[in-house]
Amino acid sequence: MPTNKSVSKAPITQFVNCRILRDHKLQREDLWVREGRILDPEKLFFDEEGYADQRVDCEGLIIAPGFIDVQINGGYGIDFSQATSNVRGGVALVAKKILEHGVTSFLPTLVTSPPNIYHKVGTTSTPVLSTTCPVSHHCLTYTILPKVLTEVKVQSGGVEGAGVLGCHLEGPFISLEKKGAHPEQYLRSFQSGGMLDLIETYGTLDNVAMVTLAPELPNSEMVVRELAQRGITVSLGHSVANLSQAEEAVQNGASFITHLFNAMLPFHHRDPGIVGLLTSDQVPQDRTVFYGMIADGIHTNSAALRIAHRAHPTGLVLVTDAITAMGLPPGHHTLGQQVIEIQGLHAYVAGTKTLSGSIATMDMCVRHFKQASGCSVEQALEAASLHPAQLLGISRCKGTLDYGADADLVLLDDALNVRATYIAGQEVWRK
Repeated sequence: MPTNKSVSKAPITQFVNCRILRDHKLQREDLWVREGRILDPEKLFFDEEGYADQRVDCEGLIIAPGFIDVQINGGYGIDFSQATSNVRGGVALVAKKILEHGVTSFLPTLVTSPPNIYHKVGTTSTPVLSTTCPVSHHCLTYTILPKVLTEVKVQSGGVEGAGVLGCHLEGPFISLEKKGAHPEQYLRSFQSGGMLDLIETYGTLDNVAMVTLAPELPNSEMVVRELAQRGITVSLGHSVANLSQAEEAVQNGASFITHLFNAMLPFHHRDPGIVGLLTSDQVPQDRTVFYGMIADGIHTNSAALRIAHRAHPTGLVLVTDAITAMGLPPGHHTLGQQVIEIQGLHAYVAGTKTLSGSIATMDMCVRHFKQASGCSVEQALEAASLHPAQLLGISRCKGTLDYGADADLVLLDDALNVRATYIAGQEVWRK
């Protein structure tokens, strides 16, 4: 115990010899952590007269907020859209493995599937608090699933793996023309008045963090409004929507674009479609439209990546869109109900040239984004941390190194290779 004036008997850790990402720039200063949260050193010194119990020498490394992946379908042989006898164990395996890539929180993503899959792959009815954040109701993860559907447990991260913030349901309410790798026979429209279709398909919306849908589908307006009112992020994707339809969806509460440029109408100067949201003057002034980018060097040409970033840098969110084959050798694997063939760094629907997710890791995406876009180190890191946290409404406790935020950290060298990962101030992986 450093001093009898401290407000807590918990040990204090001081990270020294580091550059920390704060206020959009790397700063040479120490980082102080207690009880899983980042401390204000001024209050510690002058109000508590406290000192560090232990010091971690970072040897000049960068400390950034832990990465948050809002679109990841699986990896390491695990497919979140496949109902197995041990779905929970599969999610735990991926959660553990992605720690080495700097990911401290993620949204397990389920692609278009038959209703019985959603009913089998669900979340727990047990309430769980997100690390230590006391400042936002968004950081609470608690759900009630239909009866025995308790396969995926939403939980805080730790040595066992990255934290699960909720599910991302990508489909089946998407466009037939832009279905991509989603199986056509399971696509749905809003026929029963909107929300009834969602409940009939998913079984529940409790603890769903994000839903991707096509805004041009009839009756989608009321669905977007209802989802947004429930605090669920609405993403526009797999769509042939024109700009006017996309703008109306944003005005109704949509705030994200699923993998920009992919599975949507290509940009056209007379009607830029969903892509036009990046510079639309019809977006409410108090709102930000975020957009996902799969920066794996395959899904989006580097020139297109640069165009998007320069048009709307504060909205770019890096996603892996990783599938079961991430971390596996070339060959045939699954994504939901489809067979996927891995050829080099490409993932195709077997027998076609239709891209089907990626096999990239988040740290790979960060490095490629910086190299391809010419952005700063700070911008590359914030696209994988601050921006997804802002999108999900949890930036007061995740995605930043501000005082009071969760001490979810990633240590990187100057080439942006991950050297260590911390969750709630505890080391959970080191190279």
